[in-house]
Amino acid sequence: MIDPPPPPSAGAQPHQVAVLALDGVYPFELGTPTRILGAADGRYEVAVTSVDGDPVRAEGGFTITPNRGPEVLASAETVIVAPIDPAGLTRDLPSGVAAALARITPGTRIASICTGGFILAAAGLLDHRPATTHWECAPLFRKWYPHIRLDESVLFVDDGDVLTSAGAASGIDLCLHLIRTDHGAGPANAAARRCVVPAFREGGQAQYIERPVPDDDATSTSATREWALQQLGEPLTLPQLARHAHMSLRTFSRRFRAETGVTPRQWLIRQRLDRARHLLESSDLTIDQIATEIGFATAASLRQLMNAELGVSPVAYRRAFRSSTRPNDRLVIRTPES
Repeated sequence: MIDPPPPPSAGAQPHQVAVLALDGVYPFELGTPTRILGAADGRYEVAVTSVDGDPVRAEGGFTITPNRGPEVLASAETVIVAPIDPAGLTRDLPSGVAAALARITPGTRIASICTGGFILAAAGLLDHRPATTHWECAPLFRKWYPHIRLDESVLFVDDGDVLTSAGAASGIDLCLHLIRTDHGAGPANAAARRCVVPAFREGGQAQYIERPVPDDDATSTSATREWALQQLGEPLTLPQLARHAHMSLRTFSRRFRAETGVTPRQWLIRQRLDRARHLLESSDLTIDQIATEIGFATAASLRQLMNAELGVSPVAYRRAFRSSTRPNDRLVIRTPES
């Protein structure tokens, strides 16, 4: 059995996080760091500020009053720039925003959610670096900042001291990644469970497709999916899954895709990949042992899968997430397309 990592010691000081809210801020994403990082058992203290400490206009038609003044930016260990309505974006930073960002101490970890990446780009913090933003804003981003290596097909990009994420819910993925990076898989998974969100989501922005909803009286494949999760170490086949669901191959495949948006084979690959990531982060099993645990005959199969789906080897992934301190490795999580 794998022992969970211990909670922070009683004398440990929480990691200080400042979230910068600008006029036109999206309320959902503004609240994401407080909600997700706040679920990490006291490991983070999150403050919300504006450029001058005054209330800001929210995109939803109301105002938000920050709980701290802009001076918190100077003492924060991590600063997260919340996104704003794209209609309010400008190619260059307004003077007030530039002055606020100038308060940030060199070496501070800086992150953005969605269109917050435009703010980092305008400030010169993303020059010649990899980054992402909302896929709908990608053409404008490229036009304004052609020197930045934009990839709108990923959920987030970790480039060491600067991180960017895609639209809306990808801010959740980013915050869970911060917890996982700082404290390991156990606290990140616990925070995800507390917030009832996936601990590690696999959908890329290029993957958004219409997913038909099955008829109310259709037989669900959920029981078979639950069964398959308990059998990942076995070489599961489509006929086995269909037999378990008491369906023909054609009916099972059609209903499975209607309910999950992917084929049974794609779903199995993703579940095995998720299990492999968890074991790489939280166990001392060898790569060969992990490959066997998730149903592969050899470690070569696992290496091929991780390189194809995530663009990273098992060894590199473990090195990034098992470090006792925040990893220096620059990690881009590539997500598979449907």
